[in-house]
Amino acid sequence: MGWVSGLIGLTLVVGSVRAQTTRPAVLKDVGIDQKLDAQVALDLPFRDEAGAPVRLGDYFHDKPVILTLVYYRCPMLCTLVLDGLLRSLKPLGFAAGRDFQIVTVSFDPREGPELAKAKKSTYLQRYGQADAATGWHFLTGDEDAIRKLTDAVGFRYTYDEKTDQFAHASAIMVLTPAGKVSKYFYGIDYSTKDLRLGLVEASENRIGTRADELMLLCFHYDPTTGKYGLAVTRVLRVLGALTVLGLGSFMLFANRRSRRRRAAADAAQTKEPVG
Repeated sequence: MGWVSGLIGLTLVVGSVRAQTTRPAVLKDVGIDQKLDAQVALDLPFRDEAGAPVRLGDYFHDKPVILTLVYYRCPMLCTLVLDGLLRSLKPLGFAAGRDFQIVTVSFDPREGPELAKAKKSTYLQRYGQADAATGWHFLTGDEDAIRKLTDAVGFRYTYDEKTDQFAHASAIMVLTPAGKVSKYFYGIDYSTKDLRLGLVEASENRIGTRADELMLLCFHYDPTTGKYGLAVTRVLRVLGALTVLGLGSFMLFANRRSRRRRAAADAAQTKEPVG
């Protein structure tokens, strides 16, 4: 019964998905339309793992947010997406709750908090970070709120009655603390380097180190691939600036040393006895 999700996972692993004449009918309305800088509605109502009513904006404050759209009964692809995210998180150097938030939302309106709670328990245990309970949230909601969220980020999916499953693409998104779409990372394997740079950039350098800032000068995000690549022009500029800085420092050092030598020579002449 997992053929739908499996087929999507093989077909839609990278890039913006476009309709093709050879696609099965179930995949016709499935894909991801990039909506970079789009604002998600922060007043959308959902329920958390405990069944308490929440607003999407409850998780958007001063930290970037990783958004994952899945459904909890998914037999294959959604688990691969969450597993791929988990693999990227462990060596990330940042921690959910402390440096960023993760919001996982089920796009199946029939699912409730009990499924969300079980899924959260599984992934918190595997993640193993102390602050993760307050940093990784598993939500469920009604059809209207789900559609408004998925439409805002360009996530298109469809329900297949024959299999009682959803056909959908695979990706995670990084949003700014204000709720604007910043980055898409496609497939089921997400580069830790790309995810880290995406979080730093989405946070406007509120998190990360000087090394991360330097990396962002040398790498740029390519929306067509959902990856960061070396920006040759930027690298040349940085190397040029470093070269100029290095030459300037050397000249300053050489000038100071020359002055000290002249001062020492003048002092030596002053001390010589008069014959």
